[in-house]
This record gives sequence, C-alpha cells and structure tokens, in this order.
Amino acid sequence: MDLFNSVFGMNTTFIRPPYFIISGFIGLPNMKYYYVFLFFVFIIALLGNVAVMTVICLDHNLRAPKYIAVFNLAFVDLIGSCALVPKVLDISLFNHYYVPYNDCLTFLFFCYVCLSMQALNLVALCYDRLMAIMFPLHYHVKVTHKIMFSMITFFWFFVITCILTAIGLLTRLSFCKSLVINSYFCDHGQLYKLACNDNFPNSVIGNLLPALLLWLPFLFIVSSYICIGCVLAKVTAANERAKTFKTCTAHLSLVVIYFLPIIVTFTMSSRIHPNYRIINLSLTSVFPPMLNPIIYVLQTQEIKVSLKKILKIRRPSRITGK
Repeated sequence: MDLFNSVFGMNTTFIRPPYFIISGFIGLPNMKYYYVFLFFVFIIALLGNVAVMTVICLDHNLRAPKYIAVFNLAFVDLIGSCALVPKVLDISLFNHYYVPYNDCLTFLFFCYVCLSMQALNLVALCYDRLMAIMFPLHYHVKVTHKIMFSMITFFWFFVITCILTAIGLLTRLSFCKSLVINSYFCDHGQLYKLACNDNFPNSVIGNLLPALLLWLPFLFIVSSYICIGCVLAKVTAANERAKTFKTCTAHLSLVVIYFLPIIVTFTMSSRIHPNYRIINLSLTSVFPPMLNPIIYVLQTQEIKVSLKKILKIRRPSRITGK
C-alpha cells in the first residue's frame, strides 16, 4: 500500500485510525435469534458447498467444462461464507465492534471479492447455457475446458485487481472525524464517506465497480436469456421447448436468488429503513451460498446421479466391513 501511495505523493501524510467501529446491528431488538439463524445458515452453506466440491472431485463423469464454473461457484460461496459469517458473529455476539484498520480492509477485500465472483460465475454458467442452446452442434468447440478455465481465471484476476485498486485508494484517505461504519461489515461506501480529505476518486470507483461487477453481468445474463427465448420460440414442439428450458432452470434460480434482493434493496433504498436495509443486505450475502448447492443438487440430474452413486458405494462397503 505504501508503494501505491508513493505514486501519488512522497511527502503526503494520511491520518489512519487504529480501528473502525462496526455498528450495523447495534440497538436492533431480538437480534440473538437472528445470529442463531445466521449460524445455521452458515453450517448448511459449509456442508452443502463442501459436498458439491467433493462430488465433482470424486466423480470422473462430472468433467464437463461447465463443472469448472460450478466448482468455482461452490468454492467462492465457501470462502465468502467463512470470511463473512464468523466475523459478523464475533463482532455482534462478543461485542468486538472495534475492528483494527488493517483487519477492516482485509475483511472488505474478501467480502467484495467473493460477492463479485458470485455474479461473474453466473456469467460463466450463462455462457455455457447460451452456447448449448444457440449453437448445439458447435457446443463442444465453443465451450471447452480451456475456454472455461481461461474465463474463470480472467474473472479472478479482474475482480482482485478492481478490489485492490479500491482498497489502495482507501489508504490515501484521512479519517479525523467519526469512525462508525453503519453496516454489518467494512463496507466500502460507508468507509470512504467517513474521510475528511478529498474522496472524489473513491466516489468514482464506488460507482464504477457496481456497474462493472454487478450491473454489467446482470445485463449480459438478461440479454443472453432474451436470445435463448428467441431460439426457443422457433421450436415448434412444446415438449422440446420445455425440455430445453428445463436445462436452464437451475441457473435461472441462482440468478434470481442472487440479483433480485440486491435490485430491490438498491432501487428502494430511500424507502427502506436503514436497519431493515442492513438486515436485507446481510441476508443477500448469506442466502445464495446456502441455496446454491441445494439447487444444483436438486435440479442438476448429473449431480443427483453422482451423489446417489457415491452413497451407494459407501453403504455396501460399510456393510462388508461389519
């Protein structure tokens, strides 16, 4: 970070506080029930995503390119849940509201990287469905392991670069007034608004990153499904249309679960009470990692078959052992 700051001025001194105060859930009634709920959501997300990753690793039949994106989505959900929920519970249950400066920036990094990668993973899975339906004869040429792996690698590089840039700009801010962050984690928007020096570059990147990492992926997904809808409209047989559309239901469910709460929160933010907004955003962060593996197990035939196969192999081995 010092190298980053030296680009902008060698002799500039920034006032960095020893800590920030996370006040998102302070004063809300009956929050202990919500923390218990968060803990159970975290456990389900942990077990579900580990199960999906294990099944993909163990079953050699799940080697199609799209499972690179499915595995990466489970990995991101796992890391995101482990980065967010334990820290939120530690802050709220044990009254550790004072988060050290460097810890806060690290917390911000992992939360934003995982949230952004969830959206871009949905783009990768959308690309898979788009190619499968629009170019069925060329699917294995347009969706290969190399293409999918390159896409996921680029997404990681792009997201990490964007978030590190935002954090680098935060380190150029001086904090000499309030240190209270009115959120459930170290929120970028809340952080840079506390600064007492020029925060215009932070404001620009604060508006640019949601456009690049949230709204642009959403626009791509919507455009892709419009194209898919046009292709399906040309299919004369109703049962063929339904069969083809069924291959998209798992992905569409993930898109709705991820984007709908965010869109509602941001479009109605002025009408929603700040406390309810914070709770809604926290649920938006923890629900998709819990529901994603459940949806893929229930709606993806290959994973269901693979899971049954693994369970059948284990049962006879236990009986034989006894």
